[in-house]
Amino acid sequence: ADMSANSGPVVSLLSYETLVHAVAGAMGSVTAMSVFFPLETAKSRLQVDEKRKSKSTPVILAEIAKEEGLLSLYRGWLPVISSLCCSNFVYFYTFNTLKKLMIPGPNGSRPGRDLLIGIVSGAVNVILTTPMWVVNTRLKLQGAKFRNEDLQQTHYRGIFDAFAQIIASEGVGVLWNGTLPSLILVLNPAVHFMFYEAMKRRVGREGRKISSAEIFVIGAIAKAIAATSTYPLQTVQTILRFGQYKGGKGGLLGSLSNIFSLLMDRIKKNGLLGLYKGLEAKLLQTVLTAALMFVVYEKITAATFRVMGLHN
Repeated sequence: ADMSANSGPVVSLLSYETLVHAVAGAMGSVTAMSVFFPLETAKSRLQVDEKRKSKSTPVILAEIAKEEGLLSLYRGWLPVISSLCCSNFVYFYTFNTLKKLMIPGPNGSRPGRDLLIGIVSGAVNVILTTPMWVVNTRLKLQGAKFRNEDLQQTHYRGIFDAFAQIIASEGVGVLWNGTLPSLILVLNPAVHFMFYEAMKRRVGREGRKISSAEIFVIGAIAKAIAATSTYPLQTVQTILRFGQYKGGKGGLLGSLSNIFSLLMDRIKKNGLLGLYKGLEAKLLQTVLTAALMFVVYEKITAATFRVMGLHN
């Protein structure tokens, strides 16, 4: 909301306004992920179960539904939605709070400022919510019919039981498995933002108004570039969260070694393209989810601010 004219309301409404952004961001992500959740299921299967042949996404989904039942496409929906809700709430709240605190300079160096805020918000989000993502990765893959015989089935009764079992048998530290690739993946939105802004500037040259359809296409292309460039790291992140990677080492150097070993192992077994197993499902899911999420997010914030008599 643009309230720079009178600083009093800015101070009094700062936390409320940030809360609106955080709740709208969380609701947008929950709606979008619920609609496209089967694509998330297909992606995770292909990332973890390397012996499953990479076919087109509809074939993979039909295969899972036939072997394990239609509802298996939504296995792990509740933990994923809970994690996503918390994750986006933390991200949007941190982002909008920092945005208020960091006033742009006289030349309005907004892209650089937003980039920095995005990276900090992403890092805060990763550190606070990684345990939830570790648990939901396990629950999402529980009961799956794996082609790879080395993968063991887990027997968790739900989110809290999964937390209890992991802490009891593997230790608290395991809840932060995959934190390093997750922190590196904070660059994903940075890459997305960089390409998005560059394309938007090109389309909007000489003050030309950009249509909603153009914004959608620009956003989709930028998201696709960001997702493709960081996808191998996302595969490593999923494998580490699943917790059945043999020979994992602790510490920062150990984490870097694990990332490198997993990437090399995947290349050795499946070739360079093995790093991109599940990318088709990921691109479909990411691009469509991001587009729908921002539509819901913008509608909720605009409607809330309009009801409250504020300008967004």
